Amino acid sequence: MTDQNARPPAMGDELKACCAAAYSSDVVALLLGDSYHPGGTALTRRLADTLRLTENGRVLDVASGRGTTALLLAGIYGVRVDGVDYAPGNTALAQGAAQAAGLAERAVFVTGDAEHLPYPDGMFDAVVCECALCTFPDKAQAAAEFARVLRPGGRVGITDVTATPDRLPPELTGLAARIACIADARPLAEYEDILAAAGLRTIKAERHDQAMVRMIDQIEARLNLLRMTAPDKLAAAGVDLKAAPAVLQAARDAVADSVLGYATLIAERTVRPGDAT
Repeated sequence: MTDQNARPPAMGDELKACCAAAYSSDVVALLLGDSYHPGGTALTRRLADTLRLTENGRVLDVASGRGTTALLLAGIYGVRVDGVDYAPGNTALAQGAAQAAGLAERAVFVTGDAEHLPYPDGMFDAVVCECALCTFPDKAQAAAEFARVLRPGGRVGITDVTATPDRLPPELTGLAARIACIADARPLAEYEDILAAAGLRTIKAERHDQAMVRMIDQIEARLNLLRMTAPDKLAAAGVDLKAAPAVLQAARDAVADSVLGYATLIAERTVRPGDAT
């Protein structure tokens, strides 16, 4: 049986490279803010509170970006966090941020692929993945990796864009929309199915669609500011200023029509035959 979530390796690698380059861009950081996802650190803390984190527990942050989530977890919850990101530039920035925050012993970052995590089986008590599963070319493989590195009974916490792909308007289906976490997002129920197939049973799911609206408003405001103060940076980053208003409005309309949204998921790794007890 062919996995509907999988793509040919070459195409998958190209998409990963595009996303990694985009999310390493300073312009993207200016547009999205420190957290890079709707809901910001408040939603991250809401997610973390459901993961049953314990001091010195081991947590993996997949697609850790510049380290915002990992450093929050290490600093507030006292856990030891490993962050893995596809972009070497993000890895370097995150490690520098950990050192500056005095958290280098609690937060360590490496460059790696979410679909082939560089960690042994059962290493972590929890896995977090914020606004990134929707961008992975092979979501089923990534979910299987989440489950593999979790100990039995461990939990995975996900915040992500949700979408009904066949109802998305044309403005939200191109490569730029894919990098923006929209074009390949899935309905909430489909994420649950993907996790379930990997042995991850969803125990809590919440919708936070208004967080998506607030981020769209934030991007528009910051884009308008940068249009006046740093148009050359936008041009160098490939931002199409003429197309941007239509794309942002299409995103707002899609949220209003329940085609586009945002959600959190908590899932638990089921105990399998042969698991150590």
